[in-house]
Amino acid sequence: MLLFRSEEDVEAWCDHRQIARGATFDLARLWRLASAWYDDRLDPNWRRRTVLERQAILESVGLGGPFWRLTDSPRSERSITPGSDA
Repeated sequence: MLLFRSEEDVEAWCDHRQIARGATFDLARLWRLASAWYDDRLDPNWRRRTVLERQAILESVGLGGPFWRLTDSPRSERSITPGSDA
């Protein structure tokens, strides 16, 4: 994640590196995302959220569309083996 002061700074950074601009959003949205994403991390019964739960969080803060899609297939709801980084 990169932070920029303005849309012009984003454009200049991308132009200088000759890369396509990706998705951007403001700090208010970042705060809403972080607040929802990490709201239960200190809970002793914390568990990793499913892909569908994570997708719902993204959509709840207005991050929808192809760039923010975590999966194209319901098969990604597979079980995670304890101790894996999947």
